[in-house]
Amino acid sequence: MSSSAEQPLKTEKGTVAEPFQLKPLPPEDWPSIDHIVTEDGAPVDNVFSEKQMRLLTESLYASWKIDRPFVAFANVGLFYGVNIPPIVPDVLLSVGVRLPENLFPKLNRSYFVWAYGKVPEVVIEIVSNRQGGEDTEKLDIYANIRVLNYFIFDPEQQLSDDIFRGFRLNGGGYTPMSNPSAQLARVGLGLKLWHGRYEDTDAQWLRWVDADGSLIATGAERAEAEFQRAEAESQRAEAVARENKRLIELLRARGVDPAE
Repeated sequence: MSSSAEQPLKTEKGTVAEPFQLKPLPPEDWPSIDHIVTEDGAPVDNVFSEKQMRLLTESLYASWKIDRPFVAFANVGLFYGVNIPPIVPDVLLSVGVRLPENLFPKLNRSYFVWAYGKVPEVVIEIVSNRQGGEDTEKLDIYANIRVLNYFIFDPEQQLSDDIFRGFRLNGGGYTPMSNPSAQLARVGLGLKLWHGRYEDTDAQWLRWVDADGSLIATGAERAEAEFQRAEAESQRAEAVARENKRLIELLRARGVDPAE
């Protein structure tokens, strides 16, 4: 984790985000967390939610190219106060921080704001029922702790007629985004709805996109793209070899030795 002033964020597409400063507390000032339960073993809501969370985190680690570290977590506790219960976002993204090498110590098992030095830039909630408080209690909490970009993905329209809603921090609260697929503050990414096949399921998914609107590929998509490129290159090489062979045979038929 860096504690120095950060430079503007640059992605492989050239997007530049606003600079920001990380100010984690020195370790000697970290509060005791002996009383804190970092995880309770509760399962995710359903198979679709699990796949959607994994799609959003795995694709970043597989294909997002930026010039600074980041962490992307699914269903991990976000602790923003010593004596305050954590909130557990379905997905969070925090840019400019580094994952600890050893993930087993208690302090490294969750996202403690005072250790990472900042709140995440992006939080995403995936609605699976009407009891989660995604557009009420959770919205208020994320606004109060100053998460810049908050998104609600509601594939079954449990909470509203909108499948996908975005909120951007403005002053003391959130302002609804007129276009939730727009580029996100201080991140250099966007989010969009995408209908396609992920793993073994055809559905409408929420996907990351770069500054050009191109999908951030999953590991499987990258592997398939590399395979297709290799196949195309092999076919081009075979075509060139066949054409060279044809020309040599034509020259020899006319009494010309191509080796001379």
